[in-house]
Amino acid sequence: MPPFEFCLASGNAHKVAELQGLAAASGLAVRIRSAREFGGMPPVDEDTGTFVGNARKKALALRATLPPAVWALADDSGVCVDALGGAPGVESAYYAGPQHDAAANLAKLVAVMRGVPEAKRGARFVCVLLALGPRGEERIFEGECHGRLLGTPRGGGGFGYDPIFLPEGFSASYAEISDAEKNQISHRARAWGRLADWVRGGLKDVSAPARR
Repeated sequence: MPPFEFCLASGNAHKVAELQGLAAASGLAVRIRSAREFGGMPPVDEDTGTFVGNARKKALALRATLPPAVWALADDSGVCVDALGGAPGVESAYYAGPQHDAAANLAKLVAVMRGVPEAKRGARFVCVLLALGPRGEERIFEGECHGRLLGTPRGGGGFGYDPIFLPEGFSASYAEISDAEKNQISHRARAWGRLADWVRGGLKDVSAPARR
């Protein structure tokens, strides 16, 4: 039997690799394909103001380019900082401007948080995975990872804001822990865990709350 296939609604190669790693670790016959295999990700204005709304727009745009056997899978995620009222949140990918520069985004958040005391540096990473089938079937899976922001970036792994995010219970940042460790605790791993449960259950609906 061929693997169940998702096409990720993103041009971010890191996300494709991370999700394929999660799929492999789950022991499921699931393949994560890149939008590049189907002509590229169509342009989408991520203007809904919510993770779910942005994920839905991306999934709908990609779905129109895919063969029936392949589900669209959209990931919308970001870091929500307590001291900033939840920002950058859904604007995480464009925090420093529309150029979508990860290094500039990271530098801006470091600068904005400079001088914020330890007790007020709480943050959480949020991930929404939205699966969209050929007949408009939609399933939403959410995951969060709570922690705090470091004052100085640490580590060379991961991507985005990983070097300044210290997950609860760890003394190393997202960018310092191994991929195997990250795939146990990350926001994306927790959202994927719920999606994997859905696949194991025969692609039936799920209604359990998002796991922290």
